[in-house]
Amino acid sequence: MPRRTATMLAASLIAVALLCAGILIPVKYAEMSPGPTVNTLGEAGGEPVLRISGRKTYPTSGNLNMTTVRVTGADYRMNLVEAMYGWLAHDNVVVPHDTLYPDGQTEEQSTQENAEEFSQSQESAKVAALKELKIPVGSRVVVATVVKGTPAEGKLHAGDVIKAVDGQPVEEPADVAKLVTKNKPGEDTVFTVVPAKEAAEAEKAGREPVTTERITITTAKAEGKPDRAVVGIQAGTDHTFPFTIDINLADVGGPSAGLMFALGIVDKLTPGDMTGGKFVAGTGTIDDDGRVGPIGGIAMKLVGARSAGAEYFLTPADNCAAAAADIPDGLTLVKVDTMADATKSLAKIKSGDTAGLPSCAKG
Repeated sequence: MPRRTATMLAASLIAVALLCAGILIPVKYAEMSPGPTVNTLGEAGGEPVLRISGRKTYPTSGNLNMTTVRVTGADYRMNLVEAMYGWLAHDNVVVPHDTLYPDGQTEEQSTQENAEEFSQSQESAKVAALKELKIPVGSRVVVATVVKGTPAEGKLHAGDVIKAVDGQPVEEPADVAKLVTKNKPGEDTVFTVVPAKEAAEAEKAGREPVTTERITITTAKAEGKPDRAVVGIQAGTDHTFPFTIDINLADVGGPSAGLMFALGIVDKLTPGDMTGGKFVAGTGTIDDDGRVGPIGGIAMKLVGARSAGAEYFLTPADNCAAAAADIPDGLTLVKVDTMADATKSLAKIKSGDTAGLPSCAKG
């Protein structure tokens, strides 16, 4: 065989071997890419994303789209070729696997965590929206979690409303621990609660709960603090609303849609429309006081929003620097710190007076 032919054959075999190795050898990376966007003023799966009953609502127009990011699953192992393609692709981002699934987190655990964050973001969106409209929101202390294998397991349940401990009224979540720890380990403590099911039915019917239960629990020793009494629950705050707000959106997780849900609720509860028919998308966590927080995957959310037709993108202030580094053509970034910032900016967008919009591009 001529030397040149042999060299070419050897090079070809090496190339094939490298390609096979690239396909077969897994690497510890995961990929993020633009996900779908959903108009919070519209429908998803044939159902309204926001359904409000017990309060007058008003017609809306335009778009207030929440945005998402697709990620590879925890159990999926990219190969070297896929990772290299992702690194070269403009709209995708390849990151270390532990960035998305830290400490060996499984896909099931990640899904559960994202579902809990999504649920909390909905609750905070409702609170922030009603506060923006000066509509009173009530609150109550509830059982947030019950620790497995502790005295409270099987006696108290997540969602139970805690009215009193040992006859002493409970006003704040911190009151529960203070009252429990007045006992010694091994002593009984009595919880007066409204069962979660009764509390939910009463709220839905717009009435006060009629059923309360007195539940006696024998305290145990706190781990590492043998003199401290515990029952094995974490108390939290649940809000009560003067009318029903349902957010219907499946297969979405995480807290980043909070801002857009809140704006959608405000739009439906106020005359006129907030967008003037414009296509606005955005992202951002929101707390009960209307503060907007940063999110992950901002670059991909911008791409997804623009691909869907968005002209304006409401951007958390802490994400502005990253977002401004690569703005899709035709998309205007609007910096927001609070719910009030967002509503003021929407008013400018509606009127066409966009010159004074707070811009990420301008820092």
